[in-house]
Amino acid sequence: MDYRKLGQSGTIVTAYCLGTMTFGAEADEAASHKLLDDYFAWGGNFIDTADVYSAGSSEEIIGRWLKTRPSEARQAVIATKGRFPMGPGPNDIGLSRKHLNQALNDSLRRLGIEHIDLYQMHAWDALTPIEETLRFLDDAVSAGKIGYYGFSNYVGWHIAKACEIAKARGYTRPVTLQPQYNLLMRDIELEIVAACQDAGLGLLPWSPLGGGWLTGKYKRDQLPTGATRLGENPARGGEAFEARNAQERTWAVIRVVEEIAIARGVSMAQVALAWTAARPAVTSVILGARNPEQLADNLNAASLALSHEETTRLDEVSAPTPGQYPYGEHGINQRHRKMEGGR
Repeated sequence: MDYRKLGQSGTIVTAYCLGTMTFGAEADEAASHKLLDDYFAWGGNFIDTADVYSAGSSEEIIGRWLKTRPSEARQAVIATKGRFPMGPGPNDIGLSRKHLNQALNDSLRRLGIEHIDLYQMHAWDALTPIEETLRFLDDAVSAGKIGYYGFSNYVGWHIAKACEIAKARGYTRPVTLQPQYNLLMRDIELEIVAACQDAGLGLLPWSPLGGGWLTGKYKRDQLPTGATRLGENPARGGEAFEARNAQERTWAVIRVVEEIAIARGVSMAQVALAWTAARPAVTSVILGARNPEQLADNLNAASLALSHEETTRLDEVSAPTPGQYPYGEHGINQRHRKMEGGR
């Protein structure tokens, strides 16, 4: 069991978190409760959801499970999110005080609890002053409705601005960022990871398996079909098959993951998850299993420690490829200098 602090807070969570976006959609209530039972039997204690997941059904399913599992509920660290539309009106979305007040109260009701451990802003809101959002969150902490707050899908300047304003105003500070992060999507390392480290935020990576790509389930010359995310929708978001399939880097990364998995006698998913869990600033990796078999395989990554050589191979083959400036080698060199001076 690998326990870690939730960012710089004093709350302790397991290194693998159970994501519940599938609840109420790809997994019905019975299947969802089975996933929760198995995860807690393994020793996990961290559940991540959002109001927008299955239009609130995910939170409701979790709430009914918590009610029937008082021992597990006592140990559970519950995280949810607000920001995306929960109705048709102009104030049914965003990070305004009005919407967040309604969203938070609705999440508490659906979950059947009086306190949410981690309340996350699901995305940036350019229309709402950040001061308004931060003041609401500080008030929510003071009122005992939430223990901590964090962000999701923020970029570097969002993080820096929010953290510095919270510090200057004496507000409660954020503890986490939930970004997309995996061997195929490492762009957050260009600036976002550094912003989080500077502010003391722990990372909660979502999509650590790249939407299934890193499990080896997709083939280069075969359009995905069947009961998989891309099988059901090959054009799905940033994981869409056509664009990612066309990148040579995609298949180079998958090949190395497969080689390491075969050599170690483990699944490709376990290799990809172990790499993500060991990255700097990572607090807990969010698992998005559809069924108990997937969850069991993913959780076995907790016992896998990649060697220095294996990690180096994965780092090199998956390295982000930015332009020369400002994120490439030339820009990086300009941001550092030698103690003895000179170029």
